[in-house]
Amino acid sequence: MANIVCFGEILWDVFTTHKKIGGAPLNVASRLQSFGNQVSMISAIGNDTPGKELLNFLKTNGINTDCVQTIHDHQTSEVHVMLNDKGSASYDIKFPCAWDKIELHDNAEEIVKQADAFVFGSLVARNHTSKNTLYKLIDVAKYKIFDLNLRPPYYTKDLLIYLMNKADFIKFNDDELFEVSKHMGSKYNSLEQNLMFVAEQTNTKHVCVTKGSHGAVLLYDDKLYYNSGYLIKVVDTVGAGDSFLGSLISKLLNNTNPQDAIDFACAVGALVAQSAGANPKLSDSEIENFINPK
Repeated sequence: MANIVCFGEILWDVFTTHKKIGGAPLNVASRLQSFGNQVSMISAIGNDTPGKELLNFLKTNGINTDCVQTIHDHQTSEVHVMLNDKGSASYDIKFPCAWDKIELHDNAEEIVKQADAFVFGSLVARNHTSKNTLYKLIDVAKYKIFDLNLRPPYYTKDLLIYLMNKADFIKFNDDELFEVSKHMGSKYNSLEQNLMFVAEQTNTKHVCVTKGSHGAVLLYDDKLYYNSGYLIKVVDTVGAGDSFLGSLISKLLNNTNPQDAIDFACAVGALVAQSAGANPKLSDSEIENFINPK
């Protein structure tokens, strides 16, 4: 199994009636660990009860927390989630919070150097402290996986282009792909043309674009792989893309055929979208029966 480090925000998603543990890097880490990979988290919490509960969740789920820092003058992050009538989410992300202040420690550099892959997004770079730490860790990582996960207003064109040029694997959703490729000067209108445009402009051999209920497309070593999605009733989309990415990375890093990997990842993403919250437990048999019902 692969050794993977996830860097960035860990938080509470606060809905109108309840709250759930979340944050894209945490969701990816949780899904990766559920498939037996060795996973470490680099992040920060406040010296408060919500932070201790997050730390306990990570430890209980077998994720290495040696590089989760406690920041005494900032609170653990809470994000207010609004769901529309189709279950699609929008977010109010409070600033600043503990994960805006992730400092560079020697043990984090060592863990990243030893890992097979390093997963990060753009949101954590909204503050200079965490951004500087991210930039230094990227430079020592072997295989860099960039999940754009765009959250306005917390990104710039220059930031995205810098991180894409550093990445070995880029993951977009379809809206993000069209927004970014247009920023980069693309004249194309089709998803595939824009995917190839970004891959060429950033010299990235591995690019994946999710298409909501219509599945995903994966560029892997000069070949395109497709999944057209699965029929589900959406409860909420929170964390579905993160579980998709964690599942895809797990399969690809453990040498699964790319077509089988994207089929599996789309199934996991769909199962998460028809469940409440970002991190529902899913058994291997449940996933297999969803892909190939008996």
